[in-house]
Amino acid sequence: MPTETLSLAELDQRLSVVRDNLRELVEQAAAYSGAADEELMTSRITEQEAQLEQLTKEREALLQRPA
Repeated sequence: MPTETLSLAELDQRLSVVRDNLRELVEQAAAYSGAADEELMTSRITEQEAQLEQLTKEREALLQRPA
């Protein structure tokens, strides 16, 4: 995860992208069958969920800073 300081707009954009990625991965997971496919999709979903959590924390921290 990058250590750069992002603006609120940049964080919101990245959050939107990650949410879209998660939505797409869940749809793909529903369409796939087989253990290998499920394992790959689970891994990708877990990665995106971790990124979503990190970006959300960064956004909350940015909003709590004094102006």
